[in-house]
This record gives sequence, C-alpha cells and structure tokens, in this order.
Amino acid sequence: MGWLNALPGAAVQGIIWGIMAIGLYITYKVLDLADLTVDGSICTGMAVCAMMMISGYNVWLAMLAAFAAGLAAGMITGFFHTFFGIPAILSGILTQLILWSVNLKILGRANQALPARNYNVLVTLQRVNESMLVVLAFVVVIIALLYWFFGTQFGASIRATGCNEPMARAQGINTQFTKVFGLALSNGFVALAGALLAQYSGKADINDGRGAIVVGLAAIIIGEAIFSRISSNFIVRLLGVVIGGIIYYAVYSTVINLGFDTDLLKALSALVVAVFLGIPYLKRKYFKRPAKKGDRKNA
Repeated sequence: MGWLNALPGAAVQGIIWGIMAIGLYITYKVLDLADLTVDGSICTGMAVCAMMMISGYNVWLAMLAAFAAGLAAGMITGFFHTFFGIPAILSGILTQLILWSVNLKILGRANQALPARNYNVLVTLQRVNESMLVVLAFVVVIIALLYWFFGTQFGASIRATGCNEPMARAQGINTQFTKVFGLALSNGFVALAGALLAQYSGKADINDGRGAIVVGLAAIIIGEAIFSRISSNFIVRLLGVVIGGIIYYAVYSTVINLGFDTDLLKALSALVVAVFLGIPYLKRKYFKRPAKKGDRKNA
C-alpha cells in the first residue's frame, strides 16, 4: 500500500527529471556532444531559485533567473570547447568543477531549506496532484517550443551541426556558434528542472546534482527503447524522454520500497544505463542475421 501511495510523488519527480533529460537530449542526441555540465547546472538552477525566493522574489522571476544561470553555464562549456578547443566532455567537467564553487557561494552554505508553507512555490510534495498538473503543463510548453524552434532555419542549422559538422560548415553554418547556443539552451532547461526540483523537495543542496547525468541518460535510453520503433517524430521522442524519466523514478521508488540498500542505488542506476547503452552494440555483434543468398549482386 505504501508503494502505491508513493507512485504519484515518484511520477512528479520523474517528470521533473524528464525535463532535465530533455535538456540533455539537445546535446546528447541533437548536437551529438557528451556534456557533463548538467551535474553542476541542475544544482545551479536549484540554488538560484531557492535563494531568490528566500530573498523575497516572485517564483516566476526566480525560475527565469535559474534558466538564465543555466544558459550561462552552458555558454562557459561552449566557450571552453570552441575557443580553447577542449573536448566537449572535458569542457563539461571543467564547468562542473567551477559550478561547485559558484553554487556553494550562491547558497552560502551546503544547503538551504525552501519549505512550501513559507513560500509561494509552484510544486510541492504536500500537493502532489496539483504539482502533477503544473509539471505536465511545463512539459507541454517546453516540447511545443522546442518543436517549433528546431523547425526554424537556425534550429535546423543546430541539427545539421550534430548530424554532419563538416558538411554543415561547408553550407556556411557557423558550427562554433551553434554548438555554444545548443549547449547553453540545453543547460538552461536543466537549470529550469533544478528550479522545479528545489521547490518540490523543499530544499537546495550542494550535492543534489550528483549523478544527474546518469538519470538523464537513463530517461533518454528508456524512452528510446520504448518509442524508437513507434515513431521518429521529434515530439514523440521528447515525450519518450519524459516517460523514460517517469519509468526510471517509478522503478527507483519500487526498489526503495522493496527494502533495497539505498547506498547501492547510484551503482544500480549506472549499471542499468551501461546495459542499455551496450544493447545496440551487442545486437549488432551477436544477433546479426546472416546474409541470405542473393542479397548481394555479383560484381
């Protein structure tokens, strides 16, 4: 019974992490870049939102500031990658390290409480059903905006950069700029998810962002495993990412309620992601169908 009662809360949290995974999808799938900034930028979103609300600012202004902070974090990673020529994965690690100190300065200490009874938050554990509607509304708006944006000429140039950078450059696209913009946009949505997470959990903690990359990848991979054969439509893929986040947290909640050692949960998450990432390779290597006679024409 306790497991069933915990599922709605896990679903809300899964949707919030799904929003974070949408941000990660932009770099991981659209731009084809491995960006580890998210472990820091999600905490930046939490810290900025929490401290602005504690200081008396409106929740919408606090969330807008969190989104802007995420944009700035992504731009730093993009600057390291494009201007200094540092590989994207190392650029993300460097920005993540910078953000650790920045987040600590923003918070003023290791954690800050943001209780729903004292602040006008949009989502909270105390009102799960209402919070569900709010986060679903965010998902609809974000997916609609991204679908429109990536259908524009500039959005198409970002997709072209991820598909084939040399060809995009040959077509006159400034691939350096599209990379920086894509990384900024990605981390903006990650930080926005962090702002929602801070409100929902009622706190902002310096350690809350650790392992975000694993959760985001799990949501993307689970969503693709379910929806890739159904449709290649961009909206369906983004919805799949969100549903992947819900499934991940539903399983996460179930495992906890079954009495699994919580100290091993992150290890379990990493192993699940490793398995899903390895499945396409294993299928190609061990389950490839033998070619039939007549498949190849004689030269």
